[in-house]
Amino acid sequence: MVGKPEDSPEARLKELGNSLKGRRRSDEDIKAADERASETRKGYAMAVKLSSEFIAAVIVGAILGWLLDNFAATGPWGMIVFLLLGFCAGVLNVMRAAGLVASPHPVDRLGGRDKNGRL
Repeated sequence: MVGKPEDSPEARLKELGNSLKGRRRSDEDIKAADERASETRKGYAMAVKLSSEFIAAVIVGAILGWLLDNFAATGPWGMIVFLLLGFCAGVLNVMRAAGLVASPHPVDRLGGRDKNGRL
């Protein structure tokens, strides 16, 4: 290695080149692992976003139904109806966020422009 008087400069250069090749390969492996981890994080982020949108819609529906039942004395019917509406709204929000259903707003469908071409 370095410091041995019997090693020629060519041998030391060759040894250094081999060492650098090994390190470059490991750097590429680290970079590939980082890219895979990034994709995994994106998937988890999307799952958290979709589940939170769904749960929020169901909870809002339940709260609105409970409030209607308390103030209008409608029994369990307000809770049942609004809970189902919250469930439907949650499913629709998840499908929109996942890109399976078009947005109801024309501005969103035209890439930020309305039908007249204005922003």
